[in-house]
Amino acid sequence: MILDNEGQPVWLRPVGTEEWDVMDFKVQSYQGRPVLTWWEGEHGGYGDGEYVILDEFYREIARFRAGNGYPGDHHEFLISGRDTALVTIYAEKPMDLSPYGGAEDGLVVEGVAQEIDVESGEVLFEWHSLDHVGPEESYSALVPGPEEAYDYFHINSIEEDGEDHLLVSARRTSAVYKIDRRTGEVVWRLGGKRSDFEMGEGAIFAFQYDARRHPDGTITLFDNRGADMEEQSRGIRLGIDEGAMTATLLHEFTHPEEPFATYQGNVQVLPNGNVFVGWGSAPYLTEHDGEGNLLFDAGFPLQVESYRAFRFPWTGRPQAVPDLADESESGDRVTLYASWNGATEVASWQALAGPKEGDLKPVGEAPRMGFETTIAVETRAPYVAVRAKDHSGRALGAPRVIRR
Repeated sequence: MILDNEGQPVWLRPVGTEEWDVMDFKVQSYQGRPVLTWWEGEHGGYGDGEYVILDEFYREIARFRAGNGYPGDHHEFLISGRDTALVTIYAEKPMDLSPYGGAEDGLVVEGVAQEIDVESGEVLFEWHSLDHVGPEESYSALVPGPEEAYDYFHINSIEEDGEDHLLVSARRTSAVYKIDRRTGEVVWRLGGKRSDFEMGEGAIFAFQYDARRHPDGTITLFDNRGADMEEQSRGIRLGIDEGAMTATLLHEFTHPEEPFATYQGNVQVLPNGNVFVGWGSAPYLTEHDGEGNLLFDAGFPLQVESYRAFRFPWTGRPQAVPDLADESESGDRVTLYASWNGATEVASWQALAGPKEGDLKPVGEAPRMGFETTIAVETRAPYVAVRAKDHSGRALGAPRVIRR
């Protein structure tokens, strides 16, 4: 779903299969053009689905899966500057877990980061958490029997850190890992049981999501915290000194309701320095200035959650004509209901009427009022239509004509 600045829907697309979910919906750049991207598929803790790319006309231009036979997970779908896709995978692997209090014939879920060439589907890079991070780093309790796979790592974001490194966030170890993308080796750990950084006052985080590096070297993440910590979830921005190996809390982004987001969530730094926070399992979206002051607050109904939420400029130009319905009242009065799913440039609607489709004259106009605009007109003509206009009065696309 895309909303405008007033929180009104602009574009809605139901998932084709009722059992499927959509996750990580956002605007990215692909082949030099802005695109809409998301993951869709079966989601039961971790996912098995497909990665989708749509252009500005809402046409599907790519759909692909993870490579090497793995199920593509929903936690990350990031398009790189090279038009490759960085995606997450949750892979079960047999493992003797008795040293950690589990079964000898246990199953462990490792986090896999994969880089895929979008056009060919070729896997260009693959990193496995078990090769570099052991279960002893996890804060997650292990189920003693072999019935349930041990999700010790829970990879949830991949971020490019220059040309040679990646940042990987793992919820169950409460740590962010800097990885050499040539060797796969862990360069450092931020947070967790084996942190290479001295964590300053207020900088310690737990069970986090969405670690992102920024041009000034800072790192943002959504600090979910644990249910037993008696502290609200928050977005944070950390100053990272890789020379002194210190991490300093620069700003935190909180909500006046002090919500606890058990899982999910993200932090997005906007071009003007503001910070947009999606609260995951807590039903909120907020925008803050760079110092953390709350500027915007919106909420879903309590039973609704969004894995991530973003604020982006987006120009959508649907190829379909607008939708129109009419309702006749007493006398010559007719009420028209106009909408155009995905059209972002509509500022007003012009109503037309006439004796036939090719002979229509303007009979009214109304400013766009949310997803569906109501226009009251006076006409006895058998045909009515609406035409969308932008802020300069330019007509957008062809009008929608219906017979009353």
